[in-house]
Amino acid sequence: MIKKNDTFFEIAIKSNSLLLGDFTLKSGKKSPYFFNVGSFFSEGYIAQLAALYADKIIDNSLNFDVLFGPAYKGIPLVAAISASLSSKISKPIPFAFDRKEKKSHGEGGMIVGNLQNKKVLVIDDVLTAGTALKQSLEIISNAGGRVTGCLVALDREEMREGMFIRESIKQEFDLEILSLAKISQLADFFENSGKDNEASIIKDYLASQ
Repeated sequence: MIKKNDTFFEIAIKSNSLLLGDFTLKSGKKSPYFFNVGSFFSEGYIAQLAALYADKIIDNSLNFDVLFGPAYKGIPLVAAISASLSSKISKPIPFAFDRKEKKSHGEGGMIVGNLQNKKVLVIDDVLTAGTALKQSLEIISNAGGRVTGCLVALDREEMREGMFIRESIKQEFDLEILSLAKISQLADFFENSGKDNEASIIKDYLASQ
């Protein structure tokens, strides 16, 4: 049976969402690989990606009232996941997202959707330093919601003070972060595909942290 994280890597590579090379991250850190969820959108693979998220939610029996996708990339992502999950379990799945600029007319505010007194599952593309997730936690808290979990496509398994970022956030916020795949699994995926050079690139990067 093909592992679901392998399916994710296959689609990510096919859509050019996962690239090897010489990249500089937002933090200024150098990386031999880059993950861009936007390529799933532009290459037409959002349905496949959303289905993987939906399956992960079902497989882990995640407890929530509403999904939340942070602007901007999180918006089409959370919409597609809501539709996919709703189809799989035959139940409406509410979702919400934030605006970058506060709306002063119509319904107004920074949030599209209702988070007040809701259990919220945060949907995002990648976990790196945890900065974006912490911003989402603040936004949701200010809107009256309570975050019960977070699901990302790729956990980069970055470390701070000898601890994975996901572990650091769990310790600080008592919040579980799940992922469709971890970057260490990419090394195994490359090895199993006979791409030993690519596997070494990822292993060397992880060992250097």
